[in-house]
Amino acid sequence: MSESETPAKTEQEVHTNPMLAMPVTPDSELKSYLVEYVGTKLDNEEVTVNMVAEVLATDFPEFVFAFAEENFLRGYQLGLDDARILKRSTEAVEE
Repeated sequence: MSESETPAKTEQEVHTNPMLAMPVTPDSELKSYLVEYVGTKLDNEEVTVNMVAEVLATDFPEFVFAFAEENFLRGYQLGLDDARILKRSTEAVEE
């Protein structure tokens, strides 16, 4: 199947991050604590990254909000920087 024949991804596939489904390996003291806390809270032995994120969003929304806001702002700034570079390179080609 050629690239032009590749089936389109669904909206859900585009917005699904496979890293969220990864089980957390408790290889540090903080991870061990989080895995134990989340596993106990959700009554689940295998804790995934998504489960930790959900519990943090519920139990510590201030942290998750600050983290998300910083990530958004950095991404927005990167997009603006990319747009400026593209504009400059487009203007250089036109000259």
